[in-house]
Amino acid sequence: MTQKVLIYGSTGGIGSTLCRLLHARGDSLHLVGRNESKLSALAAELGYGYTCGDVTDNSLFSRVMQDTGDMLDGIVYAVGNINLRGFARFTEVDFLHDFRVNALGAALAVQAALPALKKSPGRASIVLFSSIAATQGFTFHTSVSMAKGAVHGLTLALAAELAPKVRVNAIAPSLTRTPLADGIIKNEQIAANLAALHPLERLGTPQDISAMAAFLLSPDADWITGQSFGVDGGRSTVRSKG
Repeated sequence: MTQKVLIYGSTGGIGSTLCRLLHARGDSLHLVGRNESKLSALAAELGYGYTCGDVTDNSLFSRVMQDTGDMLDGIVYAVGNINLRGFARFTEVDFLHDFRVNALGAALAVQAALPALKKSPGRASIVLFSSIAATQGFTFHTSVSMAKGAVHGLTLALAAELAPKVRVNAIAPSLTRTPLADGIIKNEQIAANLAALHPLERLGTPQDISAMAAFLLSPDADWITGQSFGVDGGRSTVRSKG
């Protein structure tokens, strides 16, 4: 069944992979991103409309819905950042920016899209992005952990409030090989050391994460809501041998 899906963060490593995956299965998409050249190129490649803007600009969300139309079967908020430093070095501006990008942006995107989601002939699906850092204590992660923890709470509250018409789930990845993570894993020895911390002994790929998002958007996931799925090589729950 063809679905109409709105994807924020379409030009990111995970977002662009998801766009191509959904395109391949025949879904209709509307793309949102802040990089005009990348966004227009992807939209031209796949043949979809797009809206360019930054999620820290509140006017973006109404513009997106004007461009999208009045019915949606799904929305994905694949927007985030990685801001790592010692706790004492974070400023109020840092904390507020990270919360705005990761959590507040997700809430405003869903709020704007909700009337269109409720018009879906089936059960609409919302997919948000949390992080393994929301449930595991990692050094230098205080700001992103706070912001992604808020996404986890948002997922649960929305799942309760929007049932049974709309399903709401989140994906909580571990470190994934995307351009966003290049600053952490550009050194291959560091990347190998980080991969070894995962029971499956590798870092994630955009394909790993987008496959879960595509499933959660599909009718095959019709009895799943209020969940945060750790697509993380087992790092959040499994301890390696020895």
